[in-house]
Amino acid sequence: MEQNKGKPFLLKNATIYTESDKIENGYILIQDGKIQEVGPLSTLVEEMTYEVMELPAGSTLIPGLIDVHIHGVNGSDTMDATPEALMNMAEALPREGTTSFLATTITQDPEAIERALVNAGEYISSQPPTGKAEVLGVHLEGPFINKKMAGAQPLNHIISPETKLFQKWQALSKNTIKLVTLAPEVPGALDLISYLSHNEVTASLGHTDASFEEVKSAINEGATQVTHLFNQMRGLHHREPGVVGAAFLHDELKAEMIVDGIHVKPEIVDIAYQQKGSEGLLLITDSMRAKCLKNGSYDLGGQQVKVEEGKAVLEDGTLAGSILKLGQAVKNMMNYTGCSLADAIEMASVNPAKQLHVYEHKGSIRSGKDADLVVLDQNYDVFMTFCRGELAFQKERVDLNED
Repeated sequence: MEQNKGKPFLLKNATIYTESDKIENGYILIQDGKIQEVGPLSTLVEEMTYEVMELPAGSTLIPGLIDVHIHGVNGSDTMDATPEALMNMAEALPREGTTSFLATTITQDPEAIERALVNAGEYISSQPPTGKAEVLGVHLEGPFINKKMAGAQPLNHIISPETKLFQKWQALSKNTIKLVTLAPEVPGALDLISYLSHNEVTASLGHTDASFEEVKSAINEGATQVTHLFNQMRGLHHREPGVVGAAFLHDELKAEMIVDGIHVKPEIVDIAYQQKGSEGLLLITDSMRAKCLKNGSYDLGGQQVKVEEGKAVLEDGTLAGSILKLGQAVKNMMNYTGCSLADAIEMASVNPAKQLHVYEHKGSIRSGKDADLVVLDQNYDVFMTFCRGELAFQKERVDLNED
């Protein structure tokens, strides 16, 4: 499909999930990367010539998905610290409906983290304005975590939280670190959480053995998120609710979840959904570079990860990220819990945008917002993805005709 850049074009003949309702047989008018109009096709007044794309029968239009926790895809990883790696990720992710994401680091030696941060900051400041998934910032996962809950994070590079060190890293990243995963029980963590919350950086509790009371202390300092709920954290116990119990009971905490059926059993996903609701969860992939590639051995933070039968593990069997696609996570969430597509959109688009303070221009379909859009087919599979108004992926050819 050839698009005439700058000229308005129309998407029509789809069920559209807008910010406030669902429109049957609707249209979206797009120009200069923004949504200009949304409404029922019956109300469209064609006062000018548009390029028109009539979508296949049974199409559904939803807002672009936002992945706040992804290390890599298609052979590239944030820690490669090259613009080519981030560009490759940005080109690959629209295939699964992801239109923006946080480039996520892993615990490593400070020099390696700093290279990744510098690279991300430079890439973000000069990234293409349209046509690829947008890097919204950096998710710093580690190294400020608990060794007891390291998981696939390299033990020898875990360090205590230091606000001054974070400030240095934030400067190196050109102020693009938007989310930090840390363990609140580690000395220095509460001070850093307080600093983050006062500087609009999301503090997420993860790789942690914190008690229920320690999580409450973190909430009091401004923590608002939990990293990959259930994985590498103190679980729910009837005499110690732990991190999971705190996440269930405190609405202040949004909880990420890897809904691949491997990291969390479908029944447990359903329990979490019943406790937190669609307003309390974020769907993530936590995917590594092997996503979209064949089975084999791949690097993650200097460690070899074996990928086989949809599972990524270290040599000792520890889960090491995923190869989950976010569009599939949306379908899985609906299958595991019976939630509606609107609920899944809230978890995969709305909540991430709100957590990252970008909801004024991303995360939902409304006039004036970025034209980050996903067309789903009748099976809710990703058929087409637009990133800021430009077609970034299509499963098969769709002609754009003058109308």
